[in-house]
Amino acid sequence: MQEAMLKKAKTLEPLNPNKSTGIFGGKSSGILNWNDIAYPHWYKMYKRLIGNYWQADEVNMSSDVKQFASLDKSEQDAYLKIIGLLSTLDAPQTRTALLLSLYASDASVQSIMAVIAQQEAVHNESYSYVLSSVVSLDEQNEAFQLGRKDPILLKRNENLVKQYNAFVEEPTMENILKTIVYTSLLEGMFFYSGFAFFYNLARHNKMVGTSTMISYINRDELEHGRFIAELFRAALDENPSYNTPEFIEWVYEQFKESVDLEIEWSTYVLKDVEGIDLDEMAGYVKYRANKMLRMLGLSEIYPENLENPMKWIRAYVDNFDGTKTDFFEQKSRQYTKTSDLNGFDDL
Repeated sequence: MQEAMLKKAKTLEPLNPNKSTGIFGGKSSGILNWNDIAYPHWYKMYKRLIGNYWQADEVNMSSDVKQFASLDKSEQDAYLKIIGLLSTLDAPQTRTALLLSLYASDASVQSIMAVIAQQEAVHNESYSYVLSSVVSLDEQNEAFQLGRKDPILLKRNENLVKQYNAFVEEPTMENILKTIVYTSLLEGMFFYSGFAFFYNLARHNKMVGTSTMISYINRDELEHGRFIAELFRAALDENPSYNTPEFIEWVYEQFKESVDLEIEWSTYVLKDVEGIDLDEMAGYVKYRANKMLRMLGLSEIYPENLENPMKWIRAYVDNFDGTKTDFFEQKSRQYTKTSDLNGFDDL
């Protein structure tokens, strides 16, 4: 029996209640009152998201402009390949967030996904901004071609591409849930070997402007991953017929395969980079997968990787436990929008 296609949510249906009766396929007027939503704590998630506002061209890249030429060849190659990877991940996220919002019948989800889509657009802009600061236009274009031409990267992204396009072609509840799973993988694991490379440069006082930009992207992705995991759990709870052993096994299989592909990619792109232990990186990828599975309400699949083997990364990124690490408490590197209220003296 073929599964029914979901219809896009109507913009306004005044006869329906303001509080949605379901995240997908529910009834809602389209009128959003944040004080009367089905999942009240999602307002706090919305507030955290918009609190992360930043712009790419307000990050100072002057030192990176001078330093890039002094990086060794392996660091330069990895820098360009990883920017290419990140751009192939963030560019489709803008559209995927929009597509999910079009089928969401809960107006609070529509608003949160709109913020996520905007932030993903900023992330993608930031990769163009970073590359334009350090290499020629031809080299920039070459880095952005990697997502279409590099065989290891194509292999790494194949399952993601397949699932995202399946949702476009067949917007069923099952494909929405599967797309949310892959969005969770993307936000919570696929970026992280790339992020680690830039943080490794920064801890050797190299390309600090780039790592600062990456840390803002990382902070956003942590919030995106947190919300996407909540969206998955809520949608699965509202649609218990999909909460089957077969579907949960599918989730675990995607995680296992994705971990293997991520380790293959990170080994390929980081094998010649000084300061990164590839065994530790593999453990870090598995550690990230365990975290995302827990957030999705599932069990860890790598019992040997419950602790972060690359503890030095904590100096650069937030974590899922809701505590702030040193990096975001450092006023000198925390993004602050200049205004008449804070003035330049506070920056």
